[in-house]
Amino acid sequence: MKKSTGSIDIEIGSRVRMRRISIGMSQEKLGDMLGLTFQQVQKYEKGMNRISVARLVEIAKILGVEIAFFFDGLKGGKSGPGFAESGAPAYVADMMSTPEGLQLVRHFTGIKNSKVRKSIVQLVASLAGQEETERSA
Repeated sequence: MKKSTGSIDIEIGSRVRMRRISIGMSQEKLGDMLGLTFQQVQKYEKGMNRISVARLVEIAKILGVEIAFFFDGLKGGKSGPGFAESGAPAYVADMMSTPEGLQLVRHFTGIKNSKVRKSIVQLVASLAGQEETERSA
């Protein structure tokens, strides 16, 4: 019987994609380093194929993260009240699933001057406020 993939596979795949893009690596390059085709990497990233633990360890090494990066904040299937930790807000995943969001994060983290980063945050907040005003008008 073929094992199907689920929401955890999709989440882990999206984290692989997010990290790969944030460091500027192509699917082809990651595939070459793993001895896979870019299509297989694509299937992993979309959660269509489950990533084995051994393969995930390889991916973590290549992408320069600890293995925990792929699991932090994941909700297991059967946690009781009081034991479940809240993960990142949905808007973080939404932003990181867009090419623009990934580019923004990649470039923003490259800015070393904290005053410049604060100015950018203020600019984005101002622009978001303008869009809200335009939508309600």
